[in-house]
Amino acid sequence: MDNLQTIKQRFSIIGNDPGLNRALEKAMQVAPTDISVLVSGESGVGKEFIPKIIHSQSHRKHNNYIAVNCGAIPEGTIDSELFGHEKGAFTGATTTRKGYFEVADKGTIFLDEVGELPAPTQVRLLRVLESGEFMKVGSSEIQKTDVRVVAATNVNMEEAIRKGKFREDLYYRLNTVEIHMPSLRNRKNDIPLLFRKFAADFAEKYRMPPLELQPEAIQYLVDYSWPGNIRQLRNFAEEISVVEKDRNITLEKVKGYLPYQSNVPAIIPGKTENSDHLEREILFKFLLEMKKDLNDLRSLTLDLIHNKENISSGNLETLQRVIRGKSEAEGDYHNMQFVPKENSSTHIVEDFEDYDEPEIEEAKIHEESLSLQDNEMEMIRKALEKHKGKRRSAAEELGISERTLYRKIKQYKLD
Repeated sequence: MDNLQTIKQRFSIIGNDPGLNRALEKAMQVAPTDISVLVSGESGVGKEFIPKIIHSQSHRKHNNYIAVNCGAIPEGTIDSELFGHEKGAFTGATTTRKGYFEVADKGTIFLDEVGELPAPTQVRLLRVLESGEFMKVGSSEIQKTDVRVVAATNVNMEEAIRKGKFREDLYYRLNTVEIHMPSLRNRKNDIPLLFRKFAADFAEKYRMPPLELQPEAIQYLVDYSWPGNIRQLRNFAEEISVVEKDRNITLEKVKGYLPYQSNVPAIIPGKTENSDHLEREILFKFLLEMKKDLNDLRSLTLDLIHNKENISSGNLETLQRVIRGKSEAEGDYHNMQFVPKENSSTHIVEDFEDYDEPEIEEAKIHEESLSLQDNEMEMIRKALEKHKGKRRSAAEELGISERTLYRKIKQYKLD
């Protein structure tokens, strides 16, 4: 079996990142066996090299190696592509056709984007993995095949299983051994090496002098987030190699091709290493929402104290929300007392549900305490008197639930 350095040279793999080396070593270790392998990692990290390495280091290396992009085959024809079909099995099936699993017998088949397989095809694939048996589309004859399966995906398989998009038994059958390919942002020391390799290749291809990056430009590439990983870096190297006449590349020129992106840790499907970052982000958003609610209440209080004409429509909605019991879920705002200035007054609309702008002038003016609690208690008392103690009708009048009304009656001792 070849050593790690030989494998890198053979497949033109650049880099010395520990995560990359571990993935390659793991592939070489499992190659002599026939167990299934699942290759995980973001799009563009080079997952396609792993099945090639496994095949080249296995006893199947002299037989067929077939790579299939499951996400690129239409759902209506993927069973025919993988397992073949009989003549007349469907419209357009003018001849009998062999599928990939039949052609790859004694060899290796690489199923890229396996998470995109439709449910019926997943059942067929599970049968092949468990017993080596399959049937062509339109046939009742069982056929046997001896195929090593290596699959790859960039989706969160556990989430797909929870949503019912992927079979759990198939996932565990494919995932006998998992090999994870690291993202480019986690291989910072390899980025300058990869760029120089790509720049040299394109200089030779297009017959022009190779590019040279200034130190600031190199550091910019190292700090860049590379959402498209190695594929994006390669495309960037090709574009700048062709477009730029000056072969000494400055930081400003690089920024013209790669707008700045904050190198924030990415949420990688199937991984939990960045879960703390996600939790902090959710908590931060929650705190912002709480701050907004508090600002609304502060604005309401100032409006009640200083505005002697009318409550603004925005603050009226805030007051109505508090009375309706939003405090049950987000804090007991209804228990907060707001002490007004002496001799201050305001207009309070008695029935918030029947509030209408043309009737504002008819609203009753109360020269009384501006405590929200006192006003709320008075409104509940009047609603109960209006409906002769019928709590359901009073709750509908106030726009609150019966449960909230019962609690407030008990709180204010209005029994």
